[in-house]
Amino acid sequence: MGKRKTFNLRRRGLQLVTLCISTTMVLTLLGLVVLSVLMARNLQKSLKENVEISVILGDTVTANEGKALGQMIEAEDYAREVEYISKEDALEMAKEEMGIDPSEFAGGNPFASELTVKIEADYANADSLEHIVEGLLQDEKVVDVAYTKDEIESMNRILEPVSIALLALAALLIFICYTLISNSVQLSIYSRRFSIHTMKLVGASWGFIRKPFVKQAVIVGLISAVFTCLILGGIGYAIKPYLPHIEEIVTWHELAITAVCVFAFGFVIMVLCTLLSVNKFLRMTAGELYKI
Repeated sequence: MGKRKTFNLRRRGLQLVTLCISTTMVLTLLGLVVLSVLMARNLQKSLKENVEISVILGDTVTANEGKALGQMIEAEDYAREVEYISKEDALEMAKEEMGIDPSEFAGGNPFASELTVKIEADYANADSLEHIVEGLLQDEKVVDVAYTKDEIESMNRILEPVSIALLALAALLIFICYTLISNSVQLSIYSRRFSIHTMKLVGASWGFIRKPFVKQAVIVGLISAVFTCLILGGIGYAIKPYLPHIEEIVTWHELAITAVCVFAFGFVIMVLCTLLSVNKFLRMTAGELYKI
């Protein structure tokens, strides 16, 4: 009798370890998907925030007037950052880039003072930029407004399908993760189906029978989530030397969201799958238990 009890405890312990390992692997996959979606969102936002428009000012506009106009533009919702570039600064920048002095060929400084406006990501699309340009051209100090319209349209055409594809992939993988965890939980509870039936025969309520299984599910879910976070942290630490700018895309905010998602999925999916599996065996008769 004692040997049989020891054997059952060992078998149950092995099942718990196997369940923890399988759940950890699935949650790791899920965590990578969540992190990838957040990275893609940040990368898309970063690319859009690099969109700039150049506001060319008239020759009679003084530096103070140009800076004052820059402050007015910076107060607008669409402006993330505004920089005033004088004629002299533009000439010096051209000298550094070209390696020659353009004023020697032009007979003077060919550049005009301008304002470089970095746009907020939400406004980095063709329709919003056209509306912004129309508003800027109404100011008498502004001669012209330039931006790379074709590049922006091309960027948006590429980024939008990629975002949709990532969200669809995330939804598919969440379903796959749920299925894998559900199968693992069902296999774990399957070996104890007769114990469940025996407790039901002696008058135990369904809630009483479910309680130890739910408790086990919570423990396994939390342990698996902890191991998953450690694995994801190890992966991030390992790839950091190869991607030195990854901290600009993956901040602590994204890591915290990923960790919360891992713990939430680990807890919710484990408890839900356990309840469904236990209820399934509770509804079965003795004859049905022998047939499965």
